[in-house]
Amino acid sequence: MRSLNARVAFSAGIVLAIFIVLSAFALERAFRDSARSARQERLLAQVYLLMAAAEVDAQGRLTLGNGQSDPRLDLPASGLYAMILDPSGAVVWRSRSALSLHLPVPAMLAPNVQRFDEISASEGLRLFQQCFGVSWATSGGSYPFSFCVMEDLAPFEQQLSVYRHSLWAWQSAMGVLLLAVLWLTLHWGLSPLRRVADELGKLEAGRQQQITGDYPTELRGLTDNLNALLARERAQQQRYRNALADLAHSLKTPLALMRGALRSVPGEASTPGTLGEQIERMDRIVGYQLQRASTAGQRTLASPLPVRPVVDRLASALGKVHADKRIEIDVAVEAGLHARIDDGDLTELLGNVLDNAFKWSQRRVRVSAALEAGALVLQIEDDGPGIEPARAHEVLERGVRADETVPGHGIGLAVVRDIVQAYDGRIDVGRSSLGGALVTLTVPQASGVRSTR
Repeated sequence: MRSLNARVAFSAGIVLAIFIVLSAFALERAFRDSARSARQERLLAQVYLLMAAAEVDAQGRLTLGNGQSDPRLDLPASGLYAMILDPSGAVVWRSRSALSLHLPVPAMLAPNVQRFDEISASEGLRLFQQCFGVSWATSGGSYPFSFCVMEDLAPFEQQLSVYRHSLWAWQSAMGVLLLAVLWLTLHWGLSPLRRVADELGKLEAGRQQQITGDYPTELRGLTDNLNALLARERAQQQRYRNALADLAHSLKTPLALMRGALRSVPGEASTPGTLGEQIERMDRIVGYQLQRASTAGQRTLASPLPVRPVVDRLASALGKVHADKRIEIDVAVEAGLHARIDDGDLTELLGNVLDNAFKWSQRRVRVSAALEAGALVLQIEDDGPGIEPARAHEVLERGVRADETVPGHGIGLAVVRDIVQAYDGRIDVGRSSLGGALVTLTVPQASGVRSTR
């Protein structure tokens, strides 16, 4: 299970089920023992009443008066039975309720010894049996007797069954109630995590700049660290760009002064040209390195960016720049396509490749974009002469220096390569169906990127 809420609920449900089952068995056992003890005490009381109603003469003959306790002893098959054994173990008295039954004769007990157990009769009856041994003193001597009272087990088992059904019903209801309470408790207890996830979604969508909610102590360290991380990332990016801008400004001014001084310095005809060429190379290197270092790169919490407006903006601008060529541009990009990529990086990627396409095309340029297998795939095609495979490999090969690239395909493609690599992507150059070059840019996407239709 990937859900923390479901995991905790499932684990608690298993523990609760085991607890309910064990407690139900324990309560049932306790109730059974208690009910059995109550039956034993009640039967022992019946034995005492029988003993109170009995009379023994000097010859050891036992008679029973009319004071026996329970009227059921006079009703046939009433469920309550009694018998008395003489010293020889023979039955000297049997209750009317037991006359029609073949009840087992218990063993003779020694005086002051009692025994309680369960027995089975020949009719399939199961009975509780309580026996008590006494020594009856008379003027003629002492005579041992055993008084036994038996009761049908069916009422006891019915009582136990009713209790069992009631117990399991209440235990099940209590389990369901506890699970509901537990679920509500988990829902309330884990709500700060859901709020953190919601705020992270807003951060990814660009609707807020930091986590602003008030969270419990256990989560406050996490939210504070995330806010600090976001602030450091933004500050570091800004420092990089400011430092690079300062570097570019610092280098461009001396280069401009050197270029101006060369025009006014007399000397060999080749000197100004050579120095001017080197200054141009230095200027190109500064621009290239500035663009490389300012690349934002892949950021997990970057806001999804709509791709179509960037394509339309660049196509419109380049169409005006190359208005004399009257180039037809075909844009196959869905309006709802979003990509997790920095606006400046996407503009630089498309701007460099589209500029080359416009520059080398005859009449047609095609731009397409789509999300495929978790990556943004951009394709720019033209109907120009294309790029020779050997030259394309050389331009895109890692380690090619900026001043060694081909004009029109050199610095632009090198910048594009570095930006794509910053996103762990790739750039491929091939032959377009239009007849010219086909440049394919693949930029992997983090979770949360979407294409709405």
